[in-house]
Amino acid sequence: MDALCRNCLQIFENGDRCPNCGSPRVLRHPELFSLSIAHMDCDAFYASVEKRDNPELRDKPVIIGGGRRGVVSTACYIARIRGVRSAMPMFKALKLCPDAVVVRGSIDKYVQVSRQIRIMMEELTPAIEPLSLDEAFLDLTGTAKLHNAPPAKMLAGLTKRMKDELGITGSIGLSHNKFLAKVASDLDKPSGFSVIGKSETADFLNDKPVGLIWGVGHSGKASLEKAGIRTFADLLRWDKKDLHARFGSMGDRLWYLARGEDRRNVSSRRPIKSISNETTFHDDTADVDILDGHIWRMAEKVSARAKAKHLAGRVVTLKLKRSDHSLLSKRVSLRDPTQIADRIYRTGRELFDQVKTHGSYRLLGVGLSDLTPESQFDTLGDLLDPEAVKRAEAERATDKIREKFGKDAIVKGRALR
Repeated sequence: MDALCRNCLQIFENGDRCPNCGSPRVLRHPELFSLSIAHMDCDAFYASVEKRDNPELRDKPVIIGGGRRGVVSTACYIARIRGVRSAMPMFKALKLCPDAVVVRGSIDKYVQVSRQIRIMMEELTPAIEPLSLDEAFLDLTGTAKLHNAPPAKMLAGLTKRMKDELGITGSIGLSHNKFLAKVASDLDKPSGFSVIGKSETADFLNDKPVGLIWGVGHSGKASLEKAGIRTFADLLRWDKKDLHARFGSMGDRLWYLARGEDRRNVSSRRPIKSISNETTFHDDTADVDILDGHIWRMAEKVSARAKAKHLAGRVVTLKLKRSDHSLLSKRVSLRDPTQIADRIYRTGRELFDQVKTHGSYRLLGVGLSDLTPESQFDTLGDLLDPEAVKRAEAERATDKIREKFGKDAIVKGRALR
């Protein structure tokens, strides 16, 4: 069985060490050179960039986040050993790891490194589906002749270049579809390279927990457990019709994933599903005027992003997190899609007013989803609000002034609260 050295990229037949460089970092798998769907995930990306740029942080636990009142964006592996996880409240993370170095981070710097990695990927294949700044699916089907090397070798070369040229490590998952490639990339982190072949798929999945499925969160896992489904073996015992009756379209997806089947293609033009913005307050607040001002600011930011992407949305969402960390989310579908900040704000404020019992909040967010091209958005306004058209026209005029003189040329009074 042929093997691949991840250190020097030599392909050889026998031995546990590379005959060329002596490295033990050897990949060996019956289907290693026939698989072509991959998932690349950078290892603790934000923290890795900060450690690269500040060697004094190398052996210290590092948390990227927004101060004690915020949440953890990411944590290095030293902090993760202590129990720190992404999206964890900062105060809880610091209780688990009091000696951690907290860095607010620089998104511009992370974007720059992400673009450098993207350029390296594009040298391998045009079929790249980014999921975030630090991870992406790649389809290298048909590229072996172009590169005169199998996909596995090119992927090992990608992570080697990332480390040598950018100082960033990444883990590769290689399989025959996206679902299994994503699963594989988490099996051996950091700096891992894992393979799940077609012939071993059923045996591999059989005793694994259903939480392994990407997108099955705490509530989804609880729903499955309520139905007696804890492992993939449990899923296999269900008929497809019964799964659909119990879980809707998600049931159909579960039926296929239980068998290791995923027909989704790696798409370089993955549609944007939603646009949102949220803020965590430095101090919890119950002041309605302050909260109203934040709803407006969030609506403006969501509107600006929608306009920049030439999109409009039919569903407006308001997200609130109380001081006890309980989460409240309300949403409403509009008659027609919109990208106008005034309408997003007024809808968000209506949702806020629908909350029966107000208290102190630590987080507020506004979102827009069910997106369509902006050519389809409502230019006529709301028939129940004749002034909506005038406000929309005024907003367009404001946009033009800001485009010419800067975003702070005009600021609404409610945004200053």
